[in-house]
Amino acid sequence: MTSKRRVYNAAFKGKVALEALKGLKPVNVLASEYEVQPNQISLWKKQLKEGVPEIFNKKRGKAREQPNTVEKKLYEEIGRLKMEMDWLKKKDSLI
Repeated sequence: MTSKRRVYNAAFKGKVALEALKGLKPVNVLASEYEVQPNQISLWKKQLKEGVPEIFNKKRGKAREQPNTVEKKLYEEIGRLKMEMDWLKKKDSLI
């Protein structure tokens, strides 16, 4: 007999954890409805509680992209300055 491990997607986990968090039904009832172990539901519920602050801390849109653009500009500036320095070194060696 081989046991097959079930894999649940994030939407399913979130749905079950949210129902458990609401507390309208006991965890054991939810476990039988969704065919999941009660311990698993408790774990998902805990992860949901701990992860909620992260949802509201994330910056969206341009604020999230801004560090990448700043970094890109800095690398471009470094490249430009390096080219100028190399050009000045060659010019100095010719004189």
